[in-house]
Amino acid sequence: MTRLAAGLKGSLTWEVTEDLCMKRGVVPVFSTPSMVLLVERAAIHAIEPCLSADQRTLGTSIELRHLAPSFPAQRVRAEVELLEVDRRRLSFRVEVFDEVEKVGEGTHERFIVDPAKYDVRVRAKLDALKR
Repeated sequence: MTRLAAGLKGSLTWEVTEDLCMKRGVVPVFSTPSMVLLVERAAIHAIEPCLSADQRTLGTSIELRHLAPSFPAQRVRAEVELLEVDRRRLSFRVEVFDEVEKVGEGTHERFIVDPAKYDVRVRAKLDALKR
């Protein structure tokens, strides 16, 4: 298992499809919510090999600037770098590129959680909603 430490890098590439786009103006463009999802998945992809079987991460914060449009059939790549590990808090720098230019940048934070404890909390909230 690789050690979870600052400097860890990863990337994830997607092809932009119509379902990842919003129709704005002349043509559909890669949406900001889709870019957020790509960034989250890239961070998970980068750190998963470093986590034990009894750990999972949850996104808690994201600050993302969508700088330029990307279009269907283009490829977009999220690059993440783990900047800090503070106990269970993981802080990332993120950048998103298409074939032409940088299209997004920002920061992302995740927390390492114990799935069993988290599931208890989720079940309690679901039970509260049923009342």
